[in-house]
Amino acid sequence: MKDAPGKLLLLDTASLYFRAYYGVPDKVHAADGTSVNAARGLLDMIAKLVALTEPSHLVACWDDDWRPQWRVDLIPSYKAHRVVEEVAAGPDVEEVPDPLEAQLPVIRESLQALGIPIVGAAAHEADDVIGTLASTARMPVDIVTGDRDLFQLVDDARGVRVVYTARGMSNLEMITDAVVIAKYGVLPTQYADFATLRGDASDGLPGVAGVGEKTAATLLAAHGDLAGIRRAAAAGEGMSKTVAAKVLAADDYLEVAPTVVKVVTNLPLDADLPPLLPLDAEREAAALALSERWNLGTSMRRAIDALAR
Repeated sequence: MKDAPGKLLLLDTASLYFRAYYGVPDKVHAADGTSVNAARGLLDMIAKLVALTEPSHLVACWDDDWRPQWRVDLIPSYKAHRVVEEVAAGPDVEEVPDPLEAQLPVIRESLQALGIPIVGAAAHEADDVIGTLASTARMPVDIVTGDRDLFQLVDDARGVRVVYTARGMSNLEMITDAVVIAKYGVLPTQYADFATLRGDASDGLPGVAGVGEKTAATLLAAHGDLAGIRRAAAAGEGMSKTVAAKVLAADDYLEVAPTVVKVVTNLPLDADLPPLLPLDAEREAAALALSERWNLGTSMRRAIDALAR
């Protein structure tokens, strides 16, 4: 992407369509009976986010592999509780409700109809796509997600912030350096090490037994990063014997966990992304025809109008 004024809006797409599926009542269906609450909800989210952040570029980042084998090889429990089927020659099957699974083609068609690029990467999660695009962008970046792991990308100096959706679309939270520090007592650059120490049950990351958020933040404040903490524990300096013993007992985990927790920032993606533009008459007619076919109602209209502004 060439140097240019504007803003890049990156969607953690799965995070949003899961939120839409569980947040929008499943009352309206397409003619063939397919549920469309997630598709409608995602379009409404896009309309709101575009109006709020006024991006010049927009990318729907996709999980081509929601549980990459190279992460599982390092920590077998990684997202293991979400697996419904292990596949020998491809990504494991994630537990996704059937009515949502049926909507994914509709969601992809809708994004394509609006001219929103869908970007994924083989053997990588959407987080890694987001990490790469956010790290290489030459303009401010807003990352829309309900995943705290992406707080590690926040960078005031580069204009990278997270639009955090955990409290719902009516209570969006803009995550900046100051917010990360206030919430957790660590810098965004320390957040991946913080998450490694603390662990995350939702991702199957055990963390260091007996080390919670407060202890993790205290250790990082004293020693800078995970490497510094491990050196201090080995030397028996800068922490209690009890905490040092906990860190040393987790040595095998701490050897591999940072690779799992840190998002990839150097994927070979095509970064020449087109600007976000209003739909011309032909493309708008096609988008509305798609909306009619899938009974997307006013949600598609709102997304089209948001792009036009």
